[in-house]
Amino acid sequence: MSDVPTLETGRLRMRRHEVSDFEPMLEMWTNPHVTRFIGGKPSSRPDTWARLLRYIGHWTALDYGYWAVEDKVSSRYLGEIGFADFKREVQPSFDGIPEIGWAMAPWAHGQGYATEGVKAALEWGRRRFEGTRVVCMINSDNTASIKVAKKAGFRQYAQNEYEGSTTLFFERV
Repeated sequence: MSDVPTLETGRLRMRRHEVSDFEPMLEMWTNPHVTRFIGGKPSSRPDTWARLLRYIGHWTALDYGYWAVEDKVSSRYLGEIGFADFKREVQPSFDGIPEIGWAMAPWAHGQGYATEGVKAALEWGRRRFEGTRVVCMINSDNTASIKVAKKAGFRQYAQNEYEGSTTLFFERV
């Protein structure tokens, strides 16, 4: 496995995913409150396992990926934040451009963890991607994530349908 940097903020530790993260990930990804804007339905056990392996694989194949986000004091799993290349078939295309994403467990919502972690990831990404544009896509009804994106300096540049939902495309240079 490639070296995955550990990032720390005032409250968060962002570290590589481990197989032991599967159960807290499963708890998060089977929660309809988490998935209502990401895929629209709770993830199955095999889908969550594939997600975990995909996160680990991104670091190995691309030297970037998603971090497991945990509370620095309690070590409780809060969610995940990172960069990916999911080879999405979207218009406008952003193939080959780093896509940042985040998902937090329900008990972590509304406490600023996502914004704190996204800003830390972007700071790391600024060095890794050296001025390259970073994108994210957010369901138009997901006002909480839209606020996170705007607080992190993203601006909307497009809107289109993706998997049956109106999706907003954001970028940050």
